Amino acid sequence: MSDAERRAVLLGLVAATSAALIPAAAAAAEEFAAAEFWTEQDGVKLWMFRKQLAANGGRRPVLFFAHGSTISARPSFDLEVPGAGEYSLMNVFARLGYDVWTMDFEGYGHSGRSAGNSDIATGARNLAAAAVVIERETGAAKFHIMGESSGALRAGRFATDHPERVDRLVLEAFTYTGKGSETLGKRAERLAYFRANNRRVRTESDIASIFTRDKPGTSDARVAPALAKAELPFGDSVPTGTYLDMTANLPQVDPKKVLSPVLLIRGEHDGIATEQDLMDFFVQLPSFDRQYVVLPGAAHSIAMGHSRAQFWHAMHAFLTQSQAQSA
Repeated sequence: MSDAERRAVLLGLVAATSAALIPAAAAAAEEFAAAEFWTEQDGVKLWMFRKQLAANGGRRPVLFFAHGSTISARPSFDLEVPGAGEYSLMNVFARLGYDVWTMDFEGYGHSGRSAGNSDIATGARNLAAAAVVIERETGAAKFHIMGESSGALRAGRFATDHPERVDRLVLEAFTYTGKGSETLGKRAERLAYFRANNRRVRTESDIASIFTRDKPGTSDARVAPALAKAELPFGDSVPTGTYLDMTANLPQVDPKKVLSPVLLIRGEHDGIATEQDLMDFFVQLPSFDRQYVVLPGAAHSIAMGHSRAQFWHAMHAFLTQSQAQSA
């Protein structure tokens, strides 16, 4: 099968899966109830955002999204790409009946800064502070969490530190030891800079490279400019902590201490980790309620790629698996 034929098949799968997960006519913005919240960690104010369907009553399963190293929360999970279809994970999962939350980690987006570099451990503590707000507002002491890239490391670290808080865990674009990673090998060339500086410059070209560094053509060309437009108003720099941890301080998550069910999901072309590295992590997970999924044709950012609806499908199926088992 040629690349063009494979892409056509993938786009067909996206359309079919989208039809199953999203109403035929996208609902107007008024169908969602959105709210902002603040929490605090070590004197730093942290911004949180919540989205759910306004029409549904009653308690809904809580789902939290943890962002990565370069992009803050709402551009990562609530992005609008004019004329290109649905790119908001928050919209998709709110329509599926979830009470969806996210936050800007320390040093990102609306959140405050400290003298630190917002590393993985700090992110896990930020999540602990967010959990207090979530329980207060929803009554849920335990919730689902999905982290992407370094957000997956933060989520995994949080799951080991606070297993009582995590229901089902989705690790997307995760890395374990980093052994054999093309992306991290290249990133390590700047290790001295990451050690010496708590922030790094983040430009429009840096954002665009997220979609081209592994395999060009795995995402719509309109996505990167829309993402840059949403993100760059927050400034031209982001913390270095996660880059430092991912190049010099792996592993950050001990699989033997992750007690929750886990979905480990990646793109076929993702250079952040090798399959062997991820399988080494996967087989050590204590729970046999675990899944390892590779999306064909996808790269690092599967949530913003052509095959993103396959990601929605796989994650929703995993999150509702416990309901199916008990039925």
